[in-house]
Amino acid sequence: MSLAAFLSGKLNATGKKSAPQQESVYEFTMRSLDGTEIDFNRFRGKKLLIVNTASRCGKTPQYAGLQKLHEQYGDKVTVLGFPANNFLWQEPGSNAEIAVFCEKNYGVTFHLFEKISVKGKDQHPLYTWLEYKTGNKPDWNFGKYLVMEDGVTVKYFKSGVQPLDEVLLREILNN
Repeated sequence: MSLAAFLSGKLNATGKKSAPQQESVYEFTMRSLDGTEIDFNRFRGKKLLIVNTASRCGKTPQYAGLQKLHEQYGDKVTVLGFPANNFLWQEPGSNAEIAVFCEKNYGVTFHLFEKISVKGKDQHPLYTWLEYKTGNKPDWNFGKYLVMEDGVTVKYFKSGVQPLDEVLLREILNN
């Protein structure tokens, strides 16, 4: 472990990531694609499906499934998309370009946030928190974290799990 990593607070004395400061997902505030600050407190008491997305990936058609999930089960789960360029540079566009692409090609109306890093040295604190809660980093674009209504319990689903897959729907519809 480097001294710089230890001093930055990202690694503890054993060389593992330190526990995030946030206890629940509701402590985060992030910018949407249009730059609006979104306080996650507005989602309190709801299940959240947090997905790292990309526009130039073989899994990009999952946007359609996420939109359908949003339309059919929006009363049960809130879909939050986080464009990321971490896997083979498959999200090179600006926030404005991403917004146009998603609306034009998939009619996306669920929440999309500004592009962030979901792994590595510049990993966004939200993804550090999700990784800490589940022990899982996104395996590729369209990795999914289902945060339960308590804002603390999180389940991870690999990128190959489709948005309308029964294993995911079972968790979403389970009260």
